[in-house]
Amino acid sequence: MDHFIEIYQNQTHSYHQMIDAEDFENNLLKTILQFTSINTRTVLDLGSGTGRLPLLFREQKPELVALDISYPMLLEQKVQKQFVAETWDLVTGDIRILPIRNAWADVTTAGWAAGHFCGWYPETWQQEIDRFIQEMQRVTKPSGTLFIMETLGTGKETPAPPTPALAKYYAHIESKWGFHREVIRTDYKFKSLHDAKEKTTFFFGEELAQAIDTKGWQIIPEWTGVWHRMN
Repeated sequence: MDHFIEIYQNQTHSYHQMIDAEDFENNLLKTILQFTSINTRTVLDLGSGTGRLPLLFREQKPELVALDISYPMLLEQKVQKQFVAETWDLVTGDIRILPIRNAWADVTTAGWAAGHFCGWYPETWQQEIDRFIQEMQRVTKPSGTLFIMETLGTGKETPAPPTPALAKYYAHIESKWGFHREVIRTDYKFKSLHDAKEKTTFFFGEELAQAIDTKGWQIIPEWTGVWHRMN
């Protein structure tokens, strides 16, 4: 089984504990709000996982639908949603075939989701990405805003795509689909070195664990690309 699929099926709570420590300076929300309002708007979050973006947006009070292909991830998001007494909708679905009507969303977000196609479909990733973006466009209102968030490196001092395949994907959505890239820090902050290793090694592996020890990182550097465009 693929490393990430296994986590998304069987380690959903550990995954949420990890991302709960991410972006402690709140740079992602600040960046999104530079390009659109979320307040009282309709928002569709694709590849929503355990609820990172819905939880981030909750004070803006959008009408929000969170969609993910992994039912266990949505079950964890349901738990997290109950902790904050919110009521957004959860939907199981594939980001390439969305069960959402045309032009529903003012804002459509997709965080750390479509990049997996590069590993899961190495021969046809461009077609998978294109289907995903076509669906993003279909379900978003004219003049609505699209956002794609992907990694530019965790435990790295400078931003860069972690793999050649991701570099090609990022270039593809810029050149073919007209997305504009912002580069931000989304550093993790943990209470101790032990906490940092315990909550990240299962996902990022031993290389990051060794860097945490070597560099004494309670704050783990991370870079994120935020791609955006109007529909």
